[in-house]
Amino acid sequence: MEKKLRILLADDHAVLRAGLKLLLNAEADIEVIGEASDGEEAITQVNTLLPDLLLLDLTMPKLNGVDCIEELMKIHPNLKILVLTMHDDEEYLKAVLRVGAKGYVLKKAADVELLSAIRTVARGEMFIYPSMATALVYRQLVGPEVLETRDKKVKHLSDRETEVLRYLALGHTNQEIADMLHVSVKTVETYKARLMEKLEMRKRADLVRYALDHGIIE
Repeated sequence: MEKKLRILLADDHAVLRAGLKLLLNAEADIEVIGEASDGEEAITQVNTLLPDLLLLDLTMPKLNGVDCIEELMKIHPNLKILVLTMHDDEEYLKAVLRVGAKGYVLKKAADVELLSAIRTVARGEMFIYPSMATALVYRQLVGPEVLETRDKKVKHLSDRETEVLRYLALGHTNQEIADMLHVSVKTVETYKARLMEKLEMRKRADLVRYALDHGIIE
């Protein structure tokens, strides 16, 4: 028989650990060998059980995930660590990668996606949750200067301009926006023209992309 991948779960939520344990133990090539409810216990369990992979939450009592990873890498430099977290935050991602984690997946991930992340990290490859990987690459390609300029621009929009931008990006017609805001179509057209001028854009598709980039729509 092929050797099973031995996993240690570290999360302070017992219900989540129980669900993960059921999910992982149902896989023929995976076995959960232990659990930890805080960062210090995670280190103790790794030292005792020597798992192949640690599935680790970031926000835990006693010792947070980043510090836990840093400590474990000093003792077990070959340990594969996959962070499972609710934090969809680029700074958290960069922090855990800097201290030695090999993967970052969000708790909202589908079962299949989590299993894929586990097997990817177990093979010695890197796994980053797709939407975060895209954002990270985009930031690297565009450059911080451009993004900073765009961030400044969004602050120059009034509340009403932001509202019109959101409706435009969601695909509403000028008439629909006018009805929702209780203004004339001509007023909406004026706002639209002002947005195009302020943001230096010429097409509605550019507004949609801008709204997505700045979290005005999801």
